[in-house]
Amino acid sequence: MDRGPAHIDLAGRVALVTGGGSGIGRACVRALAGAGATVHVVDRDAESAKEAAAEVDGVAHVVDLVDGAAIESLPTEVDVLVNNAGLQHVAPLHEFPPETFALIQLVMVTAPFLLVRRSLPHMYAGGWGRIVHVSSAHGRRASAFKAAYVTAKHGLEGLSKVAAVEGAPHGVTSNCVDPGYVRTPLVERQIAAQAAAHGLAEDEVVEKVLLDRSPVKRLVEPAEVAELVLWLCGDHARSITGASVPLDGGWTAT
Repeated sequence: MDRGPAHIDLAGRVALVTGGGSGIGRACVRALAGAGATVHVVDRDAESAKEAAAEVDGVAHVVDLVDGAAIESLPTEVDVLVNNAGLQHVAPLHEFPPETFALIQLVMVTAPFLLVRRSLPHMYAGGWGRIVHVSSAHGRRASAFKAAYVTAKHGLEGLSKVAAVEGAPHGVTSNCVDPGYVRTPLVERQIAAQAAAHGLAEDEVVEKVLLDRSPVKRLVEPAEVAELVLWLCGDHARSITGASVPLDGGWTAT
C-alpha cells in the first residue's frame, strides 16, 4: 500500500470514517490507511463498507447513522474521527418534507455529535486526537431549495468549534473541510436531475448551474478532499483547530 506524505505518520493510530464506502469517505479511508492508520469504515451499504475495508485491511461496520443505538456499537478507541456521511434533498422551503429535514439533521449533526462525544475520552486519555468534519461551502453560504443540508452544515461547523475549544487542553484538534461541488455519486445524481430539469447537457449543468459562482470551473475530486483531511491530521497541524478550510475553487471568495 502506498503511504501518505512522509511527514504524516499515523502508524499505530486508529481512524474511523463515516460514509466510508464511497466518494469522499472512501478517498479518506485510502489516505488515512496510506499514512499507516488502522481504519474503521462505517457505511449503511454493506457491500461498499466491506469492499472499502478489505482494500486497506480495515474493519467494516454496517451502520445506519439514524440509529443512535447502532452508533453505540462502534468503537470508542479512536484517534482520528472523520465525520463525512451525508445526504441531500432539494425542495422549496414551503414544500420541504419535515421528516426529511429531521432525517438529515440526525445523520449530519446528531450522529457527528454522538461520535465526537464517544471518541473524546480516549483522545483525552492519550493526549492526542484529530477530528475532521467534511462540511461544505454550504456551511458558509446558502443555496435555495437546500434548507436541511445548509442548516445541517452550519450546525456541524458550530459543533466543530466547540470540540476545538474543549479539546485544546488535551491535544485534540477539530476542524472542518469545506469543499464545493465534489465528483461524488450524490453530486452526479444532482447533475443528472438538473440536466433533465433545465434541458441542458450534463457538462453545461456543471459549468452554468453548479459552478456558476465558482471561479474555478471544475469539480473537486474526492482525493483532493482526502489529502486535506490527512494534512489536518499531521503533527504539524496541532495549532490548527476550530478552523474551516475552504476547498471550493474560490466560490466563497466571490
